[in-house]
Amino acid sequence: MRAPAAAPPVEWRLSDALVPYEAAVSFMEARASAIALGEARECVWLLEHPPIYTGGSSAKEQDLLEARFPVHRTGRGGQFTYHGPGQRVAYVMLDLSRRRRDVRALVCALESWIIATLADFGVKGERRAGRVGVWVERPEKAKGRGGEMAEDKIAAIGVRLRQWVSFHGIALNVAPDLTHFSGIAPCGVRESHLGVTSLADLGVTAEMRSVDAALRRNFETIFGATEDV
Repeated sequence: MRAPAAAPPVEWRLSDALVPYEAAVSFMEARASAIALGEARECVWLLEHPPIYTGGSSAKEQDLLEARFPVHRTGRGGQFTYHGPGQRVAYVMLDLSRRRRDVRALVCALESWIIATLADFGVKGERRAGRVGVWVERPEKAKGRGGEMAEDKIAAIGVRLRQWVSFHGIALNVAPDLTHFSGIAPCGVRESHLGVTSLADLGVTAEMRSVDAALRRNFETIFGATEDV
C-alpha cells in the first residue's frame, strides 16, 4: 500500500476542536473527488467528533438499541459505531489507483497501522476473522458460553471508495466514555464475551498528542511520507 516513489507526501491534517460529522463527510467527499481528478494530494485528517452514532451500509435497525445521540446514516462500509470525544478518528483519503486497487489489502494495511500504534503503548492488538477492526484479549473477563476468550474491540474500521479513492477510515478508542457505546450493538456484535475497550480502560495513560505521533510514525512506515498543512 505504499505510494510510488515519485508521489508527493500525503497531506497530514490535525483538528484540535471537535468537528461536526456532517462537515467532515462533506470535506471528505469533495477531497476524494479532487484526488480522483488529480487536483489534490492524498490526505489523512485526524480529529474528534461530538457524540454521534453512525450507521454504515450494513447497519441493521435492531442494532440501534437507544438513540442517545444523533444518528447519521453514512455510505461507509460496516454497521453501527459511536464517535465522540476521547476517540481519535483518522480519515484516510488515498488514491488506490496509484497504490494498489485492492480493498481488502487497504483494510489489512489499516489494521496493521492500528496494531503497530497500539504496540507502541504496550498493547497487543489483533485481527479476528469475520470481525473487521482491532481486538484485544481480556482474560480477566468472563468467557463466552463455549469457553471462548473474552475480547474487546479497541478500534473500528470503515471505508468507502469513489473512483478508487478511499475515504472514511479508522476510529481508535483512546479515552472515550465507553458507556456511550451502550446505545448500539457496536458493529453488530452482541455476544456476551465481546465488548469495547480503550487505552484508558486498559490502564494506559496516553495523551492524544502521543497517540497522534505514534499514528503518524506508523502510517509513514506502511503507507509513505506525510507533510503538515
